Amino acid sequence: MESVDLGGRQQGPIWHRKPGPAARRGVIVNIIHSVQGYHSKTIRFLNVAFDSSGDSLLAGDHQGNIYLFYLNGNRFSLVQRTMQACTALAFNLRRKTEFLVALADYSIKCFDTETKELVSWMRGHDSSVSSISVHGSGRYAITTSADTAQLWDLDTFQRKRKLNVRQSVGIQKVFFLPLSNTILSCFKDNSVFAWEFDTLHCKYQLPTPVEGSVLIYKVFAVTRDGRIFVAGGKSNHLHLWCLESKRLIRIIEMPAKVRAVRHLEFLPDSFDGGSNQVLGVLSQDNIMRFINIETCKILFDIGSHEEGISTVTISPHGRYIASVMENGSLNLYSVQALTQEGNKPPPPVFKVVKDGPKCTSEANKLTMRVTSGRSEQPWKSKGNKIQTRLLKLQGNTSLENKENELPGGLNKKRLQALLKGFGEYPAKYRMFVWRSLLQLPENHLAFSSLIDKGTHSAFVNIQNEYPIKSRKLLRVLQRTLSALAHWSAIFAETPYIPLLAFPFVKLFQNNQLICFEVVATVVVNFCQHWFEYFPNPPVNVLSMMENVLAHHDKELLGHLIKYSVTAQVYAWPLLETLFSEVLTREEWLKVFDNIFSNHPSYFLMIAVAYIICSRTPLLRCNQTTDFEYFFHHRNNLDINIVIKKAYHLMETTPPDIHPQRMLDDFIPLTKGQYPIFNKYPKFIVDYQTREWERIRQDEIEYLRERQLAHELEAKAQEQKAEDEAWYRKQELLREAEEQRRKMLLEEEDKLAEQRQRLAAVKRELKVKELQFLDASRRRFLKYQQDQREMELKRLDDEIARKASIRERETAATVQDVEVRRLELESQRQLFEQHLIKDQEAVTKEMKEELDAHRRKVNLEDHRVQRLMEIDREEKWKAQIVAEENLAKAEQKHIDTDWRLQLLHKLKCDDQDREKRYEEIAKLLHDNRVKEAELLEAMREAEEKKWEEVIQRKAQLEEQQKAAAAAKEHRTLFLEDKVDDALQFAEKLQREDCCFERLRDLKAGFTERGVEPQQVPRSGNTCLNDLSASESSSHMSLDRRREELAGQERELLAEVRRLRQKLTSRARVRRPPTCFPATQWTP
Repeated sequence: MESVDLGGRQQGPIWHRKPGPAARRGVIVNIIHSVQGYHSKTIRFLNVAFDSSGDSLLAGDHQGNIYLFYLNGNRFSLVQRTMQACTALAFNLRRKTEFLVALADYSIKCFDTETKELVSWMRGHDSSVSSISVHGSGRYAITTSADTAQLWDLDTFQRKRKLNVRQSVGIQKVFFLPLSNTILSCFKDNSVFAWEFDTLHCKYQLPTPVEGSVLIYKVFAVTRDGRIFVAGGKSNHLHLWCLESKRLIRIIEMPAKVRAVRHLEFLPDSFDGGSNQVLGVLSQDNIMRFINIETCKILFDIGSHEEGISTVTISPHGRYIASVMENGSLNLYSVQALTQEGNKPPPPVFKVVKDGPKCTSEANKLTMRVTSGRSEQPWKSKGNKIQTRLLKLQGNTSLENKENELPGGLNKKRLQALLKGFGEYPAKYRMFVWRSLLQLPENHLAFSSLIDKGTHSAFVNIQNEYPIKSRKLLRVLQRTLSALAHWSAIFAETPYIPLLAFPFVKLFQNNQLICFEVVATVVVNFCQHWFEYFPNPPVNVLSMMENVLAHHDKELLGHLIKYSVTAQVYAWPLLETLFSEVLTREEWLKVFDNIFSNHPSYFLMIAVAYIICSRTPLLRCNQTTDFEYFFHHRNNLDINIVIKKAYHLMETTPPDIHPQRMLDDFIPLTKGQYPIFNKYPKFIVDYQTREWERIRQDEIEYLRERQLAHELEAKAQEQKAEDEAWYRKQELLREAEEQRRKMLLEEEDKLAEQRQRLAAVKRELKVKELQFLDASRRRFLKYQQDQREMELKRLDDEIARKASIRERETAATVQDVEVRRLELESQRQLFEQHLIKDQEAVTKEMKEELDAHRRKVNLEDHRVQRLMEIDREEKWKAQIVAEENLAKAEQKHIDTDWRLQLLHKLKCDDQDREKRYEEIAKLLHDNRVKEAELLEAMREAEEKKWEEVIQRKAQLEEQQKAAAAAKEHRTLFLEDKVDDALQFAEKLQREDCCFERLRDLKAGFTERGVEPQQVPRSGNTCLNDLSASESSSHMSLDRRREELAGQERELLAEVRRLRQKLTSRARVRRPPTCFPATQWTP
C-alpha cells in the first residue's frame, strides 16, 4: 500500500509507482493531508464523490479544501478553498467540469474545476445539507436537509420546488431514481413516497412493513436499474423492496456483531445490466461488508476496528471504492483485488438440521441470514494467491497452544520451526511477522497524543550530534525520540537511546506508529534492568553476560581481564547499538528474526556468542584501543555461526547463571494506553532533569544578560561618541567666543571715544528725533492699515473665483461620469449578447464534433478489431503452413543425405569386401550371429521410437485443443490475446516436440534402411560371398553410428536455429497492438 501526503502542495502525483491489483487488503493508495508547523496536525477528509466516468475523484476536508484526483492521469490538484467544512459533494453534473458542494453555512455553491471560479451560489436551507442527488441528465439536483428538500435547476441555478414537512415528521433522504423521472422521498416515520418529476404528483406509497418489525429506516440504496430498494437502520435487518410490485420481497439478517447500519450502497457490475447483486453494508463497528443479496453470503469486507471507515462512495463503473477513514485519511480500494480476496473455500458439506415451528410469520418467511462463504456470482480472479485467515481455536486446545497463537493467524512454534529451517523469515513478510511476534497494539490515539506534545527539548538540536543526510529520516528519528521522552523521562536523559532507536527508525520510517511501538517493546522486554544503575551502564546485565562468558570460555575472559578490558568495553557497545555497528543490514535483520522469536535472554546470549566466535582475533589483541575498535566496527564473521552458538548457549548454560532466571518473559504493550515505564532511579533522573532545567534557565538568563550587556555597551559607545562630538563642538565655540570677545573689546574702546564726541550731538538731536519718530509712526500705521484692507479684499475675490471654477468643473465631471456609465452599460449588454451567441454556436459545434468523434471512434475500433482478427488468423495459418513445409523439406533433405551417405558407405564396404574376401569367409558364422543381435536391438529401438511418436501425437492433439480454447478466450478479451499468443509461441519454442518427432522418424527410417541392405547381403554371402573380417565389420559399424549421431545433432541444431529465426521475424512483422485509451461516458 502506498501512502501520499498532500501537505501544502496544490498539485502533484498521486502515487510514484503504478499500483498493482494485489495490494494489501485491496488498498491502492492512502491519502492524508497534514499541516507542518509548531504543532503538526492532520486535516480530516469529510466527503468524497466520483464523476460520471468514475476516473476522477473529488474530496473535501474539514478546512474547506476541495481536491480533484485524476486516477488515470496520476495527478491531483487543489481546485477550491471554501474556508469552511463541506457537508455534501456532487460531481456528476451535465457540465463535466462543474461540481456542487454543500457548506457548513447551509449554502450550496457550484465551482468549475478548470477555471477554479465560482459559478453560482444557492441559498435556501435553514439547516445543514446532508445529501445532494443529481438527475441522470445532470440538469437538476435535489438537496436534502433535516427539515426540507429543494429541487434546483442547474442551468439557471434557480429553485423550482420545495418540499416542506411537519416538524414532527423529519426527512431522512430525498433522491432521484436511476433511469427514470421518479423522485423517492424517505421520512423518519418509515413512510416512503414516489413522486413524478414533471408534475410532482405522488405516484405511489410503499406499504407499511410487516408486523413485528422494529426497524426504523435511516439509510437507503437503490440498484442502478431502479427496481430494488433497500432500507436499513438501528438493527441488523435489511428490508428489500421491489419498486415495480411495491411489496417487501426479502428481509436480510446481518451477523450478530452488526447492531446498526450506517450506510448502504450497491456495487455496480458491467455485466449485470443494472440489476446489482452485491450490496455494501457499513455497520456501527466501522467495517463495510459486501454481501450478495440473492445468496446472502459475505463476499469481502473493508476496514477494521483499528482502521475504521466513516463514509464510502463507489465509482459508477465499479472499479474503485473511496472511503473516508475514522482517522481522517482517504483510502482508495481496487474492487478487483478485493474480489480476489473474497474467493474463499466453499462452506462445509456437513450441516445440522434443526427443528423449528411449523407455522411461521410472514417476516420469518422472508428473513434470510447472512453467512460467510463463497458467493455464487462468477467473480473473475487472475491470481491463485491464497489468503491467510485467522481460524477460531477449538474447545479442546491446550493452554500452551493458546499462548503460542499470535495476531494475524500465526503460531509462534511454527514460526520458530520455520526460522530454524531457513535461518530467517522471508523478506516479503518479515515486517508482518515482527508485528505479530511483538503483538503491537497500534494505539493511534495514545501515539497521537505523544506526537502532539511536539519536539522534546532534549532533541531539538539532534542534527548537531547526529548529522543525518536524509531530512525525512532525521525528522522521523526526532519525532520517535521525542515521543519516547514524553512517554518516560528517562529516555530524554539516556545518551544512547538514539543509537538504540536508529535501526528501527530507518527500517520503519514510513510508519512512525509501528516504529515507536517496536522501539518501546524492545526497551520494555529486551532492555530489562538496563536503567537501574542510570546514568552508569547496566552493571547487573553485564555481570550476567560475564558469568556466561566465564562458564563457556574462561581463556578468553582471562585474556580480557589481563588487559583490563571490562564488560563495558566488549559487551556494552554491542548492546547499546543493538549490533548495528558490527553487522550489515541483512545480518542485522537475520539476528533480530531470532531475537524476536525467543525469550528476551536470547538477546544477551547472542552478544556472548558474538564475543566467543570472535575469540581468535580477540586473543591477538593486546591494546585497549584495539578492543574498542573491534567492538565498534564490522568484522569478518559468519552470522549463522553466531546464531547457532547462541542457541547452544541457551541450551547448555546452567540455570543458576542463565539470564533467563533474572529476566521476565515477553510482555507486549497494553492496548489503548501505553504502560507506565518507571524502572529506573527516579531521584537521579529527576535530579538530572532539574539540573538540566536549571542549567537551561541559567543559560537563558546568561544569554539575556549577555544581550543586555551588548545593548548597554552599544549605548555606551554611542553616548561616548556623542560626548566627544559635543566636547569638540564646545571647544570650537569657546575659541570663537574668545576671538569675538577680543574684537568686541577693541570695538568698545573705539566706541567709547566716539560716544564721547557724539554725546553732545546726540543730546541736541534727541528732541528732533523724537518728533520725527512720532510723525513717521503715525504715517506708517495708516499705511499698514490700508495695505491690510487691500489684501483682504484681494483674498475674498480669489476665493470667490476659485469656488465658481470648482462648481463648474464638478458639474462637468458628473455629466461625463453619467455619459461613461451609459456607454459601459450599453457595451456590457452588447458584449453579453455576443457571448450568448458565441456560446450557443460553440456548444452546438462541440456537440456535433463530439457525436461525430464518437461515431468515428466506434467505427475505427470495430475496423481495428476486425483487421487484427483477420491479420492474426492469416499470420497464424501462414506460420503453421510454413512450419509444416519447413519440417517436410527438412525431412526430405535428411532422407536424401542419409541415402547418399548409405550408398557411399556401401561402395566402400564392397571395395573392402573384395580385398578381404578370404578373411570374411572364415568369420562368416560369427558375423551372422552379431548381425542377428544387432537387428533385434534395432527392432526394439524402433518399437520404442514409434511408441514415443504416438505419445508425441497425443500431446500435440492436447495442445491443439488447448490452443483452440485459448483462441475462443482471446475473442472475449482483446487485450489478453496478444500476450497469450506470445506466451504460446514461447512455449512452443521451449518445447521441442516436433523436433523430437523428426528425430524419432529419422531414427526409425535409419533402422528400416539398414535392415533390408544387411539381410540380402548376409543371404548372398551364404551362397558365394566372403567379405571382411569380424574386427573390420565392428569398426565400420561403430564409425557409421558415430557419423550418423554427429550428423543428427548438427541437423537438430540447424532446425532449432531456423525455428528461432522464424519466430523473431514473426515478432518483428507483428508488433504488439496498442489500443486507444477509452473513457466511460454517462
